[in-house]
Amino acid sequence: MSTEHPSVKKMWNEFIRALNIDPKTGYSSWPFGGDEKSANELLELVIQGQKRATASLYDIYEYINEPLPREGDYSVVKDREGIARCIIKTTGVEMIPFNLVSQEFARKEGEGDLSLEYWRRVHRKFFAQDLQETAGKKFKEDMLVVCEEFELVFS
Repeated sequence: MSTEHPSVKKMWNEFIRALNIDPKTGYSSWPFGGDEKSANELLELVIQGQKRATASLYDIYEYINEPLPREGDYSVVKDREGIARCIIKTTGVEMIPFNLVSQEFARKEGEGDLSLEYWRRVHRKFFAQDLQETAGKKFKEDMLVVCEEFELVFS
């Protein structure tokens, strides 16, 4: 098991002190998925305020037995080198079949040309690869997507 970069705890401690948040408040820490370049680009979109949502497959959470995000959760978002770059707070979570994800949600993801067509194209490819590598399963258009909206609260 790898050790978390010290910047994660440092940023979290700065955040809870600055906003007078209960030190017992929990958080998760993670980088965006994909290759290093695209993951770091997504992180930059969050810091710039353009990206206010993210999506992942429900089947992945289920396969790796990881809890789903919940409204009110805090996450320290790291770059692919593991260095803390910002903190987000989850403002909403919905599970929606891939083929029913809306244009509005695609726009909130803040990627590419902000269109639903772009969102579907890149997420279909990413989800198919991730699902195959992680769980040995094939992607289907009606699979549930965990659509998480968030706000940037600290950087």
